[in-house]
Order: sequence, then structure tokens, then C-alpha cells
Amino acid sequence: MKILSFFQYVYAFVAIVFTYEAINEWNVDRNRSYFMLFLAALATFMFFFRKRFRKKFEDRNQK
Repeated sequence: MKILSFFQYVYAFVAIVFTYEAINEWNVDRNRSYFMLFLAALATFMFFFRKRFRKKFEDRNQK
């Protein structure tokens, strides 16, 4: 169960890294920045999806 929680926060960290890279590349290569922002949004979605999935998994195991 701890590993699910760990990977949940890995997605949050990856989203932060991709956002940082997008901001740094904004004036150099705008297309790459858009791609990085897309990946950051995807990682953020996965963070919340994993969080919800982990919560459902814990609730099901408690019953």
C-alpha cells in the first residue's frame, strides 16, 4: 500500500518538473513548452487519479 502512495507523489513531482522545464523553454522553443505543459497536465491528472484509486482500494480492503 505504501508503494501506491509513493508513486502518487512521484506523479506530482514529475508535474512540477515538467512545468519548470516549460517555463524555462518558453522563449526558446514554444512548441516544446506546449508539449511539456501537456505532460505536466497529464501527470497532474494521474496524481489525482491515483489518489482516488488508492482511496477506493483502501476502503475496499477495510470492509
